[in-house]
Order: sequence, then C-alpha cells, then structure tokens
Amino acid sequence: MFNRFIASIVCPILCLMLTVDLMAAPRVPQTPEELRTRYDASIDEANQAIDAIVAIPEGQRTYENTVLAIDDMNARLDASIGMLLFMAYVHPDPDMRDVSRKAYQDYSNWYVMLGKRTDLYEAVRAFGATDPSLEGEHARLLEYTLRDYRRAGMNLSPEARAELTEVEKEINRLSIEFDKNISADETVVLVTREELEGMPEDWIGGLHEINGLYVIGMDTPTIVRILDQSPNEHTRQKTWMARKRRARKNVAILEKLVTLRAKQAELLGYAHASDFENEVRMSGDAETVAEFYARLQPLLRGKAEKDYELLLAAKRSDTGDPEATLHPWDFGYYMERIRERDYDVDSTVVSEYFPLNKVRDGLFEITEQLYGIEYIPRNAPADAPLWHEDVEYFEVVDRESGERLGEFFMDMYPRPEDEKYGHAAQWGLVSRKAWTPKSIQTPVAAVVCNFTKPTADKPSLLTHDQAETFFHEFGHCLHTILTESETARFAGTSVERDFVEAPSQMFEAWVWSPETLPMLSGHYETGEQLPPELLERMLDAKTLCSGMLDETQVFYGMSDQAFHTITDGPVDTTQAGMDLYEQCTLFNPVDGTWFQASFGHLTGYQGGYYGYLWSKVFAKDMEQRFETLGMLNPEAGAYYRKHVLGRGGTVDATVMLQDYLGREPSMDAYIRSIGLDPDDMK
Repeated sequence: MFNRFIASIVCPILCLMLTVDLMAAPRVPQTPEELRTRYDASIDEANQAIDAIVAIPEGQRTYENTVLAIDDMNARLDASIGMLLFMAYVHPDPDMRDVSRKAYQDYSNWYVMLGKRTDLYEAVRAFGATDPSLEGEHARLLEYTLRDYRRAGMNLSPEARAELTEVEKEINRLSIEFDKNISADETVVLVTREELEGMPEDWIGGLHEINGLYVIGMDTPTIVRILDQSPNEHTRQKTWMARKRRARKNVAILEKLVTLRAKQAELLGYAHASDFENEVRMSGDAETVAEFYARLQPLLRGKAEKDYELLLAAKRSDTGDPEATLHPWDFGYYMERIRERDYDVDSTVVSEYFPLNKVRDGLFEITEQLYGIEYIPRNAPADAPLWHEDVEYFEVVDRESGERLGEFFMDMYPRPEDEKYGHAAQWGLVSRKAWTPKSIQTPVAAVVCNFTKPTADKPSLLTHDQAETFFHEFGHCLHTILTESETARFAGTSVERDFVEAPSQMFEAWVWSPETLPMLSGHYETGEQLPPELLERMLDAKTLCSGMLDETQVFYGMSDQAFHTITDGPVDTTQAGMDLYEQCTLFNPVDGTWFQASFGHLTGYQGGYYGYLWSKVFAKDMEQRFETLGMLNPEAGAYYRKHVLGRGGTVDATVMLQDYLGREPSMDAYIRSIGLDPDDMK
C-alpha cells in the first residue's frame, strides 16, 4: 500500500518562499510544540506565496509565474509538512500523534479552501485562455490544474460551492477519525495455555499474560501465526472474529462518509462517488470497473472451487468428521497443512532462511545491479534523532554520476502500544522537484512494516509472504526515489491510483526467482542459502489456493464499489458486505462481524480498491521482460527505470504501459500466474 499526504488538487507557492532546506531530508520534530510551530509557519508562508501569485497584474501571466508557481508551492509545502503529518502514524508519543492529527485536519480544511479560491482559479483560467503553446509535462500540468479546479467545484454556483466545501471538510474530518479509530483500537483475545496447544513454545513465551491468560494482539505477525499454525479451531475462530470486529464505531462513521461522498459527487454532476473518483484513473468510470470484474470472476471461480474442495477435504481428514464445514478461519491453517503434506514446504522452516537483515541486504544488492544505484546508511542530526531507535535511514545515489537521488526511512517492527500503523505501507514524504537542471529537491520516502521483532536469541525472521510484502513496499519506495519528473505534481507515485500498485506488485517477483533468491536468503544459524530443491517445491506450491486468494480481493473491491455507487440514500455497509461475501467467495457470511470498520483502504482508495487486481494484471505483464532478459539484467533494469519508474505521472499510464511493452497489455501472464492456461480461457 502506498500513502501520500499532498493530494493532487490545487496547491500553490512561489520559489522564493519557505525557509525549509529543500536539499535535505526533513527534520523529525522533537516536541509537539515544534511540530505545530513548523506547521503554522509553513502554512503562513504558503498563503503569502498564493497571494503573490494572485497579485500578478493582468496581461503579465506566464506559465512560470502562475501554473509552475502552483507546483512550486506544492513541492515546498510537501517538503515542509510531510514529515509532520507522518508522525501521526508512527510516533511513540501520544501527544505528538494528537498534534500531528490535528495538523492534518487543519491542513485538509486549508486544502479544501485553497481549491475554492476564485482569485487563484481566475489567475490560472486567465492564463489558460491565452492558448499558450505548451508541450509535454508543461501542457499536462496546465491541463490537470484546470481539471482539478473543475473537480473542486469552481464551475458551480457560489451557493453550491459553499455546500460542497462543507461536505468536503466533513469528509476529511471523518476520514481522519476513521483512521484513528483503527490505530487506537485495543482489541485483544485472551486464551488459556490449552488453547495454544501446538504453537511453538518460544513464541508462546513471548506473549503477555494477564491473570494466567495469554494475550493475542491484533498485529499482523500475531494474527498470521495463529491463523496459519494453531491446530485449535476455537482459538482460530476467536482470533479471526476479533479481527473482524475491531473499531465498531467506524461502521457509523463509514456510512456517514459514504453518504457524504455521494453528495459530493451529486453536487459535481456525477452519478455517484465511484464515477467521480475513477474519472481520473485508468478505468475512467464505475462501468469499466464492473466490466473488469465481470471478466475476472469466471476465471477465478473455477480455480477457487478446486481450492475449496482441496481445503475442505484436508479439514475433514484432519478432524475425522465427514460432515465438517470449511470456515474463513480455517483457510490459512489448512492451506499451510496442504503445503506441508503435498509439497513438503513448512513455512516456519522456510522463514529460518529469511532473516530480515539478509533480505534487506539482498534487496539492496539486487536493485543496485538493476538500476545502477547505491545505498548509503545515514544518521539523523544529533539534535533531531529519529522517532524510534529501531528506525533506519538511507541515502540513494546514482552510481555513475554520484548524484543523490533521494532518501528513505525504514520502520520495520510492530509497536501496538504506540498505536503505530499496523500494516505495511510506503509514505512519500517529499516529492522530487527540479528547480533548475542542477538544483533538485530530492524525494524522501518511509517504508513502514510490522515484522516480528528480533529477540536476544533469534533475529527477525520473515515468512516468505512477508519477504514478498517487503519487496512490494520497497517497490513503491523505488517508484518514489527514481522518478525524473520536473514537477512535483507528476513525481514518483503520482500516477493513476489504479496503476500505482503495478510497479510494487511486479517487484514481488524477485522473491521467487532462482536467480535472485541466493542473494536474499541465508539460514539465520548457518548462513546456508535456501536449498534449490526447497525452492523448487515452493514454486510448485506457488498457485496453491490462488483462486480463493484473488476472490477475496474481488470481494473487497466489489464491496468498495457497492458502497460508492449508491444513488438512493444511505447504505447498510454491514449487510452489503455480507451479501457480497456470499456472492464473491465460497464461504458463508459470518454474523456479528463488520470487516469494513477496520478496512483502512476505504479512506484513501475509496472507489478504487479494484486497483490491486487491475494493477496485478499489468504487473504480471511487465514482469515478462525481466523473465526473458534476466532478473538481474542491468539493461532490462535501465529500460524499466527510464520507461516506468522515471516517468512518474508525466504521461497517462495506458501510454506508459504500451511504450514499455511495445504492444497492448494482456491478461495472459496474470492468468498463468494463478495456475491456469490462457488458451483455455479463450
């Protein structure tokens, strides 16, 4: 998942403003007071810059002093407040998190009002009316700025625009509250020692105890360990149910959000929120998304039915009950048992070959070879240490030129007691911006994961799935760092939302390649690389339950679409989710659950969660060039860096794909990746 604070609507500033050092990574605030002071100063200077743009006399407007000046502001404001707003997700100090959230709320409201400034809109419109002879990225920047103003309601009456403003402010407020409720949720499951029978003793020893009961938290490593390894179905069920019952207050908040988004779309002249959101994505509208699912679902259902029968047979054999029913909390456990039984692959044994530091070093070596870059460890300033002692900080330089390309932070271990973001994501904290050909604001990113923390006896060991997750998020990081756009507006991951996952999903392939696995595997005790015969068995099992896994993604995406295509009043998101769970998966709905309350993508990816599978189709297609030329081929890496990563959003993703592939995209590689033959699908 990727996150970005600076949205792509309308944000202006002149080059002469803002005192932040644009050539260095942003300083981590050390106190709540410092955070707020820096935020206020940044907004004050941004307002001065906007006023300066507006004050340019009629007839003297140019691309540089009006349209580019808007991008200048975006870049400078991005650099000055990105780190401040990020603190809400990772900082251990609750006061710092609260002040950061308040700053984000204030920024969201400021941003809404900025998009409604008629004087600034008239400045851009007046320049556009001169029919300037712009090309390439410059023409695109003008086009997108005018489009953003239209989508902000500048063509509406003053009364309708005022109503839209209030709707958008409330959407922002509720979105922040929704996210906070997820991160602050304190749900745990208490279990007896007997209920943990069959779990590794060293893992049990690391659990907290309350009055003789063991505490199962909702962090991802703990949840996955229980659902994949606990032979006690009751324990799995309790854990799964608790996970799906988190943040109950968010059900009502989401239903308010859905209604407000529908109102926003109505005011702007769209049929519903999905059409509004997807207008600026590859799909273009909700109808195209529906057509995508209509094509995809039949492909998946046949494979999913075979997966289901395999799991059901395993459960009935294991329990000795010929009438046993398969439940969602059985999925991971029996998939792992089948992996062990049929493929001789034990995920716990596999994880011993993937200590986090080895995976990280291998990832660095792979990308250094592919893209001609180097990673240099850095230290934060002595007077501004990082937000936690576990965080690492790196600089990326181009090997040939020595040019600094960017920097990134890595925060890899869970801190549920600190309300740290509980999943895996990449944040773009600073956008690339070319002030002049030789004066570059370099991008800054943060990779946040929640892998098992090392102990005194054992390093952090990644499951193979977690190694894949690491590569996925670092794929976003590379997209942020290796961009070569002139403008901040089109830098890095500022692409269509339904394409943004493709580069990161493609990078997952490197954790499966026999060519690259020796670089990122090494047994934590002996240093032995992953044995080739074990890798071969892992590859044989790669498509195990692929149909059911992707049907789950269809369920999430179609739920998102259902919530955001309403036209006749409020939606019961719980009932809609139940209906779609039955339609999209082979499991029966589970009463008393509300998955949507902790589905964080509903504030950020609203109307666009389909993009994960949509992008996966493109990722598998793009991957083929490396499979043909070599997963470590520098020419293939340079070509990909130039034609995809470097371009950011400077061209439409459809055009970018066609340029990179040399043809129209195809679903064939995706179909093969789930264990099916494309010829059988035609």
